[in-house]
Amino acid sequence: MIRAIRLLPAFMTVGAWTLASRVLGFVRDILIAALLGAGPVAEAFLIAFSLPNMFRRFFAEGAFNTAFVPLFSKRLEAGEDAEGFARDAATALGLVVLALVALAQVLMPGFVLSMAAGFAGDERLDLAVEFGRIVFPYILLISLAALISGVLNALGRFWAAAAAPVLLNVVLIAALGISGLAGGDTGQALAWAVPVGGIAQLVLVWMAAKRAGITVLPRRPRLTPGLKRLAIIAAPAALAGGVVQINLLVGRQVASFTEGAIAWLNYADRLYQLPLGVVGIAIGVVLLPDLSRKLAAGDRQGGIDTINRAGEFTLALSLPAAAALIAIPGPLITVLFERGAFTAEDSAATALALAIYGFGLPAFVLQKVLQPVFFAREDTRSPFRYALVAMVVNLVLAVGLAPFIGYVAAPIATTLSAWAMLAQLWYGARRIEGAIQPDARLVRRLAGIAGASAVMGVAVFAGARMLAAPLDMAGLRIGALVLLVVGGAVVYAAALVLSRTFTPAEMRGYLRRR
Repeated sequence: MIRAIRLLPAFMTVGAWTLASRVLGFVRDILIAALLGAGPVAEAFLIAFSLPNMFRRFFAEGAFNTAFVPLFSKRLEAGEDAEGFARDAATALGLVVLALVALAQVLMPGFVLSMAAGFAGDERLDLAVEFGRIVFPYILLISLAALISGVLNALGRFWAAAAAPVLLNVVLIAALGISGLAGGDTGQALAWAVPVGGIAQLVLVWMAAKRAGITVLPRRPRLTPGLKRLAIIAAPAALAGGVVQINLLVGRQVASFTEGAIAWLNYADRLYQLPLGVVGIAIGVVLLPDLSRKLAAGDRQGGIDTINRAGEFTLALSLPAAAALIAIPGPLITVLFERGAFTAEDSAATALALAIYGFGLPAFVLQKVLQPVFFAREDTRSPFRYALVAMVVNLVLAVGLAPFIGYVAAPIATTLSAWAMLAQLWYGARRIEGAIQPDARLVRRLAGIAGASAVMGVAVFAGARMLAAPLDMAGLRIGALVLLVVGGAVVYAAALVLSRTFTPAEMRGYLRRR
């Protein structure tokens, strides 16, 4: 039932499925941009959809799973009743989230205004309230799906949990396609597709867990010592999740006072979330159960080596991605989104936000490497304290700069607060004996990866200038962008090999390492 976790294969499994989900998410957003542009229906749906996604940080892959996975993993290692613990946790989680869903149906106008006060007094408010009441039950479905995904990850089975988000995007794309062809209400179609996608996700992971030997069904509620411990650990993580959501709320509030800015930031966010999701989510998903199992087995050196190799993998993928987002944000946004109702002015505004997010990408991804150091030790208080400091940085910068630079204050504040959070995580992890210890291999490769990323950034910037004409032509721009991206990847790989940062022999050894 329990499988050994091989780091790179596990990273690649989660990363590949996450990449598929993000690519389909792009297709979804391209269709939304083409059909709705940055207009009121698009902004209303984006705010409504952000409500369950905000709360999932608490109840889904956020606070709850942060506390649940280490406790469940330790029960697996000790041969205790892990399945019973999962059933008790699912029951408690389901009751809490069900109460939240009922409350949200009544208080939906307040929920919407807390996300976008600029909607007050115009048509976007009524639309967002209507959509919000339809999509909010998704939080119950995705929370239970995320808990079962945590069970699968702890068992060393990653594919189903990683594949589940693909189903949501497939359902949303189908709704957009049917609505577009039939001439229906696109906003309504999108809203109803969200809970349907949630049902599909829950069914997939539940069946996978059953095949793995664990059936997660609710049972009579009871307050066990395990649940008490879970609540104690989850509480600070939930508060930290609340801090993160305050940061997001600040950004949306700043954007809501500029017409179209919520959509601009959303499309920019989707693009930089591609590398963040593929790398960051894969790292977080695999590291937490692996570190928890190693600590339970007393393998401290194995934990240190895991962190070093995860940092190596993260930097090798995130630094070149950041360089590309900074070097060619305009061509990326123009080719992917500028069609239909999405104009050149929308592209320029979105590209500026994307370039700013690019500077923060390495910080966002490296946070996913360092946070499991604390969570695997059942320490959720330290990340909460660090998140409070990052929140203050974000709030001061976003609110303070908004009167002078408008919506751009939001991505600047988000980026700088991410680096503040990373600095604190690094300092705190260094103070934990036997937690992290960068080895010579990691330090050497960091220098090589940084150099190769800089070379690639210069190459794609120059390539974009040379391909300016085809990048602006409707029939050629997609092929030109593919050529630019593939060329950048070739330059990056060549720079890594020529600098001897990586060799084929080392990569083969890495694939075999547990």
